[in-house]
Parts: sequence; C-alpha cells; structure tokens
Amino acid sequence: MKEYKTISRVAGPLVFVEKTHPVGYNELVRIQLQNGELKNGQVLDTSDDIVVVQVFEGTSGIDRDAHVTFLGDTIKLSVSEDMLGRVFNGAGKPIDDGPEIIAEKKLDIIGSAINPYSRQQPSDFIQTGISTIDCMNTLVRGQKLPIFSGSGLPHNEIALQIARQAKVVGQNEKFIVIFAAMGITNEEAQRFISDFEQTGALDRSLVFLNLADDPAVERLVTPRMALTAAEYFAFEKDAHVLVILTDMTNYCESLREIGAAREEVPGRRGYPGYMYTDLATIYERAGMVKGKKGSITQFPILTMVGDDITHPIPDLTGYITEGQVVLSRELHRKSIYPPIDVLPSLSRLMNLGIGKSKTREDHKQVSDQLYANYAEGRDLRGLVAIVGEEALSDRDKKLLKFAAEFEDKFVRQGKYEDRDIVKTLLLSWFLLSGFPKDQLARISPEMKDKYLVEKK
Repeated sequence: MKEYKTISRVAGPLVFVEKTHPVGYNELVRIQLQNGELKNGQVLDTSDDIVVVQVFEGTSGIDRDAHVTFLGDTIKLSVSEDMLGRVFNGAGKPIDDGPEIIAEKKLDIIGSAINPYSRQQPSDFIQTGISTIDCMNTLVRGQKLPIFSGSGLPHNEIALQIARQAKVVGQNEKFIVIFAAMGITNEEAQRFISDFEQTGALDRSLVFLNLADDPAVERLVTPRMALTAAEYFAFEKDAHVLVILTDMTNYCESLREIGAAREEVPGRRGYPGYMYTDLATIYERAGMVKGKKGSITQFPILTMVGDDITHPIPDLTGYITEGQVVLSRELHRKSIYPPIDVLPSLSRLMNLGIGKSKTREDHKQVSDQLYANYAEGRDLRGLVAIVGEEALSDRDKKLLKFAAEFEDKFVRQGKYEDRDIVKTLLLSWFLLSGFPKDQLARISPEMKDKYLVEKK
C-alpha cells in the first residue's frame, strides 16, 4: 500500500489529498501523524486531481507532513448472534465493557437496495401497545413509519415504549429491536441504557449510540451500522427486526455540515441537494423479501425545526416513507402522553395489516368513525370560542364532549401501559356509545349491533 504526504488542506472534518493513484469511493483511509497517532477516515469524493477524505476522529493535529494510506477496503460491520443484548458506539465498537464481537462474517455497511420485484407486500400487524398508533395509524411488518416530533416533546420516551412493547400478536417468531441514537447527550444515552436494562428489553435488542460530542462523520455511519445488523438478523437468521432511528434531524445536520466543508452548492435551507437520495438509501432498506422469513420494519424519529412540517427533513422523509405519526405541542401542554395528533398522522399501509384474522373485523370502521368525530369536535372548539357553547346543537355538544374524552381516555395512557388491540377497540366503542346509532354513519349496522353497547 502506497503512503502519501500530499495533503493540500484541511477543512472541518475533511482532508484534501493530491496526486494519488485511482482511489475508490467509500474506501477506508489511515492517517499517521508525526507523533505516531493514527486516525481513520473514509473517501468521500474522488477525482483525477484530488481525493476528499472525511476523518472519523476529527482533524486536529493533521498537517502536511501526515502520512495518508488508502487501504483498498470499505467500512464493514462484524456481525454475529452474540451482538444481541450489547451496546455499541456509532462506529460499531462495543462500549458496554463486554468482549469484542467474534465475527461470523463482515458485512459492508452501505448494503444494497431491495429489488422492487423481490419485495413482498407487508401484511402483518405489529402491536405497539399505544392506542393511537395501533388503532388509527397501524404499523405493519416491513413498513417505514416515521415519528414527526418537535424539540422538547417526548419522542424518545415514545421510542423506548415502542422498543419495550412492540410484538406481533399470536406469533412466537424471533423478534428483535435495534435502537440507533444519533447526536444524543450523555444524559439521554444513560437513560436509554438504564431503561433497556431495567425492563429486560436489552435481552432482545442491539443499541448503537452516537453521542453529541462524537465526530459528525460518525453520525452518518450510525444508521447504516444499525441497518446492516438488521439485514443480517432478518435475512440470514430469519428474525423480524424493528429498527428505531433517533434523531434523523441530527443526521441531516451532519450531512449539511460536511456539505459546507466540501464547499458544495447548498440546496433548500443549506442542506445538500442530494439529501433526498441519501435519506432514501437509509429508509429503503426496510421491507420484506420474497422467499425470506425475516423482515425489517423502521421507525425513524425526527424533530421538526420550529415545528415546521414543511421543513426539508420532514418534507423529504414524508415522500420516501409510508406515512407519519405527528406529535402535538398542544396536547403536550395539556400534559397528555403520548401527545400523538391523529388528524395529520397517517399510515399508508394500515389497511394491509388490519381486519378479520389480523386485528378484528370492526377495526377499519371504528378507526374511521373515531377520526371523523374527533375532527368535527376539534373544529367546534374554534366555533365555541366565538359563539359560546349555548349556541350549539345537541349533536355538536356531544361531539365537543367526545373530543375532550377522546384526548383524555384514548390518547392519554401511561408510559408503561401496554394496551392490546382488543382493549383499544373496546375503549373506542365505549367512547362512541355516547352517540345514537344513526349518527355513527361510518359503521355498518351489523357492526353496531354486534359491538355497540349504549351508555346508561
């Protein structure tokens, strides 16, 4: 392997090397400083004249006399079934004082996209134990369903609750949770690990932690490490894997930081123009493959900057993924947990995973009726502020009361409360029982006769 002392400049986490032999994209790089210290990097851009290297440990101490060696290999993750129950840093190294992983094989973290022809249509309901998701924005095995949050909202608590409670009802198949956190504080990392340990969820989980003081370039590697491990367990060990990625906003900020250091022409709000493609290389690694027993389901979490759903990160994520679960600051101010706003939330694959033999035959109709009544009740709150409640009809007063009850009894639940789908549907019918049968227009007469119990 040739060594070079042709560093022309250093910018942020990037090193620019001149006059090299033909170098491959994503190739690993070793940089030796004059004091003998070694740093590792990866080729970010390559041309006839110059090679751009992103350095994982930061570029402090690197000068023109540093020796640069191109290793002719790409970043690989050592995978084995021994990874279960372990905690790794963002670069895939164990940080839980346990032994090194003895690799069954080493997999390239870039992975490969699933051929659309080979994709199997998702159809199995995943029960999260959270009513607003299970009943109205159902998660289906093989789906990618992001959570759109805002700063200060409890998205991490919801992520932990889903990691603890998620399961496919009535099936005893191998179910694994892979939790990847990017750009989180030490305090948050400790909370995640202690929660996993105390609840026993760590036994069936892998945790990748990239902290806020870790290099920004490592943040770009973390979700790919998690998904490489997920592909190994899903497609080689026949496990069903739920991947939770938090926070994709921190990932995109790192993408923007490195784009600025490369002096790229910025796109919307300074983010690189290729951010859509980059995010797609992460999200599209979810799914099911024909002929394989395993599956990968994704729950990416992102904080919307300024609570703006049209910001580039949620905007592009919404295009690629199959719906979204939106958190509400208004519900959070009312001390309602989880503060999931069902009206802007959506699961595009919901109909594939619900119904007779999957959840229950009344699921779709009940969900539609809850949505319609809650939407009307929310609208009436604005009217009440103008004309007063006395001006409302009896039906409008019932809808107004329903909206308050829906938030207090259906949306609100404990952080350790695991509601199964049957309990959620019983609660739904209880809330709807305050209306005469003829006002429940989205539910068939047969379903009303079978399940509706009128309030006394």
